[in-house]
Amino acid sequence: MNLLRTSIATVAALAASSVASGQALPTPEFRPAEPMDDGLRDSLRKVVVKPGDSPTNEEIGGDYDQETLGLDGGIVYGAGMGSMSTQAGPVNVSIPIPMLQIPAMIAGGIAGATQEEIQEFRDALTEDLADASSQQIIDDKIASDVYSEIRTMPKLDPQVFARETAVPEDADAILYVSVEQLLIDVEEDEAIITASVNATMHRHGYDKDVYETTVEYQDRDTLRNWTEDDNAAWRNYANFARHYVGREIADRVYGSAGVAESLRPVKSKTVSVSKRDPWEGSSKKLSPTLAWEFELPADDGNPAWATGIDESNIYYDVEIYDLQRPVYRARQVPDTSHTVSAPLKACQTYRWSVRPVYIVGGETRYGAWMRSGTEGNGNIGRKASEAPAYLYDFAELEIKCGSK
Repeated sequence: MNLLRTSIATVAALAASSVASGQALPTPEFRPAEPMDDGLRDSLRKVVVKPGDSPTNEEIGGDYDQETLGLDGGIVYGAGMGSMSTQAGPVNVSIPIPMLQIPAMIAGGIAGATQEEIQEFRDALTEDLADASSQQIIDDKIASDVYSEIRTMPKLDPQVFARETAVPEDADAILYVSVEQLLIDVEEDEAIITASVNATMHRHGYDKDVYETTVEYQDRDTLRNWTEDDNAAWRNYANFARHYVGREIADRVYGSAGVAESLRPVKSKTVSVSKRDPWEGSSKKLSPTLAWEFELPADDGNPAWATGIDESNIYYDVEIYDLQRPVYRARQVPDTSHTVSAPLKACQTYRWSVRPVYIVGGETRYGAWMRSGTEGNGNIGRKASEAPAYLYDFAELEIKCGSK
């Protein structure tokens, strides 16, 4: 927990100095994700997911393909891609945060917002962050979410252990997952919340970190919207931060296909789409048929294995969400349409998406989830009270009142 104490204290100090100097908190730099090397993926099949930091602090570098660094020599040193890519994750509050530090964290450029609004925002989040029973995004829970994602991937033998549990001798690697920091930046009447999670793949038995990545999750809204309805937007932020981080870490480590596909929703017999915005659909059926178009354009940047993609071996995962959680999932749908098998609720608007599943040479790889825009890739939101960052650019589906 020393890292947590350090990061919270650091953020508090930054916030305090920001107020003193009149400057806003530093904004994290969002950089493209670098997936783990295919060769390394193939060699690390027995993986233990653990909360906390890797025990090594050695710099990641080198080239996995070099003869002297391969598995034959007993050392996996490279394949870490060198860069620390950033996207999104939650805040570690697994120990009580000193009450005086939280208000200092919630700082930044506060000119423009009323002092009453700022104080209400601080009070609401201080109480929620300090309440151990409401802490949703701690190392242990995020590690569990990462495990839940990678356990569905073929040819892997993953396990999830508590940090004190001894790792089996025959494990190939340990995937350490730890929350780095939470930044709460107030700009005029808006609060921008950014949380960061680090994932490090540690080669078991050789004391080497072979891959590292940082995932970030950011959303924004007005001070009042964050705390309305008993901090509903904040609680949704915490839930979707965990969901996004678990999925993104698993994707970077084992799932990412890295293919330049194109997906878009289209109308079906039971779903009509808006002429103004084709990403807005509606239905009079509680079990509508979702439909989409898929294209795989030629791209010189696609990985070499992509030349073996056969359309007859492309499947799709389908997910539907309300504003709080996933409510429906279907795996490996064989067509570009799917009829929802569990009735949805009338008078409600959902968000839905699909992703391609490529099966090439006996290996399964996952494409990106269908989105109306690529900026942020689901980790940077624009209005938390309207839709969480992860869902913001998914397709909308309104189930009309009176639907059957």
